[in-house]
Amino acid sequence: MSYEPLTPPANLPTEIVNTLNESDSELLRDVATYAEALAEHKEREHHLEESVDQEEVEERPDDLPDEVPAKATITIKEINNNRYYYWQWREGDKVTSKYKGPVNPDE
Repeated sequence: MSYEPLTPPANLPTEIVNTLNESDSELLRDVATYAEALAEHKEREHHLEESVDQEEVEERPDDLPDEVPAKATITIKEINNNRYYYWQWREGDKVTSKYKGPVNPDE
C-alpha cells in the first residue's frame, strides 16, 4: 500500500471529504459498509420504479391473445406467395411466433 496522500473523487463534496479525513479507520469501515448497502438499495428502488413505469406503458392491444406477452410485435411472413401476420416476441435467446391471421382477410 502506498503512503502517498489519497485523492478523493472529484464529484465528492468537500464537506464529506473533510469529515472522512477526520474519521478513524473503524468509522470509515462502517461508513463504507453503509454506503455500499445504501447504493444497492437505491439501485433496486430505481429498477423497481423503471419496471413499474414500463408496465404502465405496456397496454395490451384488444386482439392480443392471452398467451402472447404485451411486448410482442406484429411481423409479416410470406409463405408460398401468401402473406400472414404473426405475433413475435423474444424469450431469452429464442424468438417465439404465434399466428395472427392473413394480411389480406380475403385470402
